[in-house]
Amino acid sequence: MRTKFFYSLLLLMMLALGRAQAAAVPLWLEAGRPTSQAREMTETLIAADRHGLDPLDYDAQLLWRRVIYAQQSALLAPAAQAQLEAALTSALQRYLGDMRSGRVDPRQIHAKFTAPSRAKLDEPALRQALAQNRLREFLQQAEVVLPMYAGLQQALARYRQLARHPAWQQALPALPERHLSAGQPYDGLVQLAQRLQALGDLAPGRKLPAQFDGVLVDALKLFQARHGLDPDGVLGPETLKQLDVTPAARVRQIELAMERLRWTPFMERERMIVVNLPEFVLRAYEVRNGQIDVKLTMRVVVGKALDTRTPLFAEDMRSIEFSPYWNVPPSITRKELVPHLQRDPGYLERDGFEFVSPSGQVVRTFAAEHLQSVLHDGWRIRQRPGPWNAMGDIKFVFPNNDNIYLHYTSQQQLFDRARRDFSHGCVRVEDPLALAKFVLQDEPAWTEERIRAAMEKGESSTLRLAQPLPVLISYSTVVVKLGKVFFYPDLYGHDRLLDQALRQRSDLLSRSRVPGADGR
Repeated sequence: MRTKFFYSLLLLMMLALGRAQAAAVPLWLEAGRPTSQAREMTETLIAADRHGLDPLDYDAQLLWRRVIYAQQSALLAPAAQAQLEAALTSALQRYLGDMRSGRVDPRQIHAKFTAPSRAKLDEPALRQALAQNRLREFLQQAEVVLPMYAGLQQALARYRQLARHPAWQQALPALPERHLSAGQPYDGLVQLAQRLQALGDLAPGRKLPAQFDGVLVDALKLFQARHGLDPDGVLGPETLKQLDVTPAARVRQIELAMERLRWTPFMERERMIVVNLPEFVLRAYEVRNGQIDVKLTMRVVVGKALDTRTPLFAEDMRSIEFSPYWNVPPSITRKELVPHLQRDPGYLERDGFEFVSPSGQVVRTFAAEHLQSVLHDGWRIRQRPGPWNAMGDIKFVFPNNDNIYLHYTSQQQLFDRARRDFSHGCVRVEDPLALAKFVLQDEPAWTEERIRAAMEKGESSTLRLAQPLPVLISYSTVVVKLGKVFFYPDLYGHDRLLDQALRQRSDLLSRSRVPGADGR
């Protein structure tokens, strides 16, 4: 028994000694000098801007120069070797952490997501990769695998080149009137054409008309469609404002979009529904073999930017309500509905509203005391199923603290607007039948005809989903579609907050550089 214990203890001691010896072996130095892979790693840090990251955050140039110097000069002293080894490893740790998890806690900028944890550097895997000369493959494992990410990388490189284009060296001339329509003269036609050509909306070599007409109007429509504007071919204040945004500003916008991709949970499950608020678009897709297969795309209406913004979060859809009641949220009841009913009591019956007491008693007649009960005694107001109902004839329910749903609307004309922030926070969907079919695709009993019948029945009913379906409310002002880059206004100011947070972080890092990064 003692012999067995002795050998077990000896084995543990040998394993511990082996680990200690492995840890003592430098990752980046051999015979006291930096290896070629140490230089390759620092070159990767220098190229971190390809991912929208700042090489200064990793002391990239300083470390690269130190590695080159140490490779070509006299052997470093042991203390300097240890400093360089620690600085290289620390910089790589920060780089991989930023690539995998992003640089900012999403909750800091009003996103209710949890970023992937910043795991410690997998040193055994790194040692194996270095031993097998596979450092590049090891580093690539930290990159975002979404197709959108690769498109944004290409856009980033392109707009960095455009930052030096002469078309933006001077502002476009003022418009002769508030709007420039087809057939009107304009002193800035040549400069306008230069910008549209540089951006890819106007083919190079086209003969320009003497007035704002023809190919210029067509090119402007393409530009407007790519920038969240009504593609009417009229050069007005909003279009001019977007034309004056410099490529350097677009570079930053792309960098922010790439940052969001690092911590927004787009591929957590096999099937997902994602709403991109600045784009006013919903996508339903499946994830197969690490690739996104979009099954459904539709326009949406989201919360007003001024006062009823749609929050960013991820929750599971658990049920569908057909012919739903609309339980008016308390905030809307107090601020809008009660004042409306005080001015126009007939609105209660005309639009299908009713009072509901705390005990569940339903009252459909108007009385001033009922309004007081709503304000002070726990009564609420709801809207019955019907053509007037704000939820439309279907509601997709994913329980959340903000009482946000996906639902239909009778105001279908709003989907034709370029900018669609009109709701109280919920997301109105353009094609609820198609969305219901996607949600219920694994429920063969729920045919299109049965879904339609439930929607049109006029009696509220709830269907519990056998399998919850993730719904993600996301935010990106840059989207790559069919090889083209689309830019959207910063609807809720979240890009501005993210930009501020990133700049503050870089400033803190600059004031606390890793000791030894510069070799001193």
